[in-house]
Amino acid sequence: MRMRARKERVIGGLLNRLKGALQGGEPASLPEGMRIYAVGDIHGRDDLLARLLDQIEADAKDRGSCHNVLIFLGDYVDRGLQSKDVLDRLTGARLPGFDYVFLRGNHEQAMLQFLDDAAFGKTWKYYGGLETLHSYGVTELTRTDDPAAFERARERFVEALPAAHLNFLKSLMLSAEFGGYFFAHAGVRPGVPLHRQIEEDLLWIREGFLDSDRAFGKIVVHGHTPREEAVVKANRIGVDTGAYMTGLLTAVVLEGTSHRFVQTRDAEVPLAATG
Repeated sequence: MRMRARKERVIGGLLNRLKGALQGGEPASLPEGMRIYAVGDIHGRDDLLARLLDQIEADAKDRGSCHNVLIFLGDYVDRGLQSKDVLDRLTGARLPGFDYVFLRGNHEQAMLQFLDDAAFGKTWKYYGGLETLHSYGVTELTRTDDPAAFERARERFVEALPAAHLNFLKSLMLSAEFGGYFFAHAGVRPGVPLHRQIEEDLLWIREGFLDSDRAFGKIVVHGHTPREEAVVKANRIGVDTGAYMTGLLTAVVLEGTSHRFVQTRDAEVPLAATG
């Protein structure tokens, strides 16, 4: 079984190189012996995350020995109802044999901003922050926009937030690079070298990036913009499949010059083909 899988990877790699040559450029690749699993936006769906991690662990075992890297592309919190549970899982026990990389999303940035400035809660509340606060037992903002209530909610949140969660949020990276791939939450600004990308674009960009057909120097793997299915373009791979609203959580698997997907979905909704 492993010999056949290895043979399939070799043949797939040769085909991808031939395709790249015909298109005028070499395809993106990872160093030999490395496999990356990059997980899209979780948004408070710990139930889906638990199942996806089980699938990733099983997939890695089935595919044989490799240097496995698990990259999370940000937006762990907000919108879904299990943000605290997600951070409990991400700061807890890790899959054996995996290196972990955690990127910051704009929603983690918003969470930190509320901790620094209660007034920001009026903005955060309306794009998912209320669900996050409720997951920590903070309910002061359910029916009011009173500035005093925002301050009380911030104080309660500071008390309820485990130190491990706060340290995790503060330690998140803005980007990562492996081989021919660049990983960021939202994307990159076309025409700007990857090493000179600014925080605002890495966390927030859509317009100008999503519709660009320019080469970015490396294939950009990102989340941030939800779609019903993963998006694969010549210059980018988008893996935000809107877990909190579609019930579909996706990871792209990169190995050699190939890519494929591992996905999990709400039990009552049939899982689409992941080709």
